[in-house]
Amino acid sequence: RFLQMCAELNIVVTNITTAANFFHALRRQQAWPFRKPLINFSPKANLRLPATYSHKEEFLSGKFRETIDDSFVQDPTAVKKVLFCTGKIYFDLAERQRKDNRSDIAIIRLEQIYPLPYKQLDALYKKYNKAASWFWVQEEPLNMGAASFLQMNLKSINHGVISRQPSASTASGYARVHKQEQAEIIETAFSI
Repeated sequence: RFLQMCAELNIVVTNITTAANFFHALRRQQAWPFRKPLINFSPKANLRLPATYSHKEEFLSGKFRETIDDSFVQDPTAVKKVLFCTGKIYFDLAERQRKDNRSDIAIIRLEQIYPLPYKQLDALYKKYNKAASWFWVQEEPLNMGAASFLQMNLKSINHGVISRQPSASTASGYARVHKQEQAEIIETAFSI
């Protein structure tokens, strides 16, 4: 619903995955000479996830990063597929990438959803110009999340969508079914 209200640079919408990047987002919010609402979609689960922790140096230097490039891939010319996502699904994708040692797949985190960071995304698109396919991966059903927002607003990158089937509810309500659906999304992302 928040993404449906995004227009005319009225708000900032994020889904931040590291503690330091969240710190820098708040810092940037205060440093701006104007006030604008900041909506962050991070779930509580990220508080307990060690991968979201940041070193002291990351707080002391740097700035807010609207996108975070893949640190696992060493050779951008070897990348055949780019998965871009936002939020905690990144950690499931990154775990699978490391487990399978897949350096032919790059995983990019979109930390700021609105306003879309077009320059950063275009730079990454050029960096992975050999990649045959780009896919937006989300754990929400297809009719929810950022998929429709990106299809409407991100025309410079031709991308597909990997998500749950459209649904009237945000989640199945059963932990076992949710886990199975999550595994299917990850499997699809790596096998498609």
